[in-house]
Amino acid sequence: MRDLNYQLKMLCRHSHEGSFETRVGRERQLTAIANQLHELGFRQLQAKSLKQKHVKALVDHWQGQNLSPGTIKNRMSCLRWWAEKVNRRAVVAGSNDFYGIPDRQFVSDNSKAKGLAREQLDQVKDEHVRMSLRLQKAFGLRREEALKIRPRWADRGDHLHLKASWTKGGRERTVPIRTREQRALLEQAKRLAGVGALIPGGRSYIEQLRIYERHTANAGLSKMHGLRHAYAQQRYLELTGWPSPQGGGPSKKDLTPAQQQADQLARLAISRELGHVREQITAVYLGR
Repeated sequence: MRDLNYQLKMLCRHSHEGSFETRVGRERQLTAIANQLHELGFRQLQAKSLKQKHVKALVDHWQGQNLSPGTIKNRMSCLRWWAEKVNRRAVVAGSNDFYGIPDRQFVSDNSKAKGLAREQLDQVKDEHVRMSLRLQKAFGLRREEALKIRPRWADRGDHLHLKASWTKGGRERTVPIRTREQRALLEQAKRLAGVGALIPGGRSYIEQLRIYERHTANAGLSKMHGLRHAYAQQRYLELTGWPSPQGGGPSKKDLTPAQQQADQLARLAISRELGHVREQITAVYLGR
């Protein structure tokens, strides 16, 4: 293993910032970045030798590959994290505009909402994985949250309380329990998990994640993040009374002033329920 790859791996392993999946993703990104720097001709690099020329070469390389602005910005976040950890923060400009990286396009023309048919669910042989999938659908949970959740602890009567250690970015949040179906499902989850999480005793999170990936793949299920998209679109319909743009409803420009206000309030509520801090991210789930 090259020095730079090893040193970046150690930086990641000694950091506990963010969720488990965030840390794993960061390590993968930085490993790929180290490999790209080697391919670009920067040999014998050390983690502390990061310079502006390295950042510029990477950005030019990514832009030459026609990567999306969102992908490049995610990689820039990893570079800034690296620079901060080795006291080289000034090496990476604070604004992506400095590198000519365009704004991320949040609005998508196509809905990514996914359903979860009973016949598909029946093909998932692990009962804990099945329950995690059902909770993802019913409450708009991320995969990690639906695996780590301790249903008995999270149940607060009229809402679920999600601990920081389960969530992306370490942000606690609440999700309303609105329907009898949600309540019935939660009671089933509590019986299955007992006082613990939806990770059976004796298994680690990473082991359960691999089991989740294997069983969903065997059942022909993929891109289950789409369950969150479906949750967001259902909530928008409940909160406004009409479908979201991605659900076949009107765009913002076609709404009356009163409807635009209702649209804004619904998007703010949905953003909070999904664990985002920006209202604009709802355009990914709902359209604009």
